Amino acid sequence: MKQHNYQVRVEWTGNDGQGTKAYNSYRRDHLIQGEGKPAIPGSSDPNFGGDRARYNPEELLVASLSSCHMLWYLHLCAINHIVAVDYRDDASGIMRENEDGSGEFLRVCLKPVVRLRPGADRAKALELHHQAHRLCFIARSVNFPVEVTPEIQAAA
Repeated sequence: MKQHNYQVRVEWTGNDGQGTKAYNSYRRDHLIQGEGKPAIPGSSDPNFGGDRARYNPEELLVASLSSCHMLWYLHLCAINHIVAVDYRDDASGIMRENEDGSGEFLRVCLKPVVRLRPGADRAKALELHHQAHRLCFIARSVNFPVEVTPEIQAAA
């Protein structure tokens, strides 16, 4: 069995000179970096004092699920001779915050809309979403439901 290792550096950039002296004395800003890649500006959810102009971990989790599903789906289309010409997903997630400040995701909903080359097998294209969901590394790793509601369209 193969193993793959992934490394990123998360560096806090929100120290304005007082460190974490008080809850409101620091910004939640940070950078997510991988060797040779552009940095992703991160923060916490604005509900927790974060900067809404930066990605928060919850958004990145939803994006990881969406991206993983898309990449598997496109792969499956290619090997099954289904020509997708456009793909978008307006994904969303619901997280519950508990009384003690902890929280957990209750579910993530993926809503991929795929446009196919005219004449493509729409039924097969739809079925490939089920396969992609079963194979997605990220969806297989989370402890909450990931719902997939795909839409298949024919390209003009």
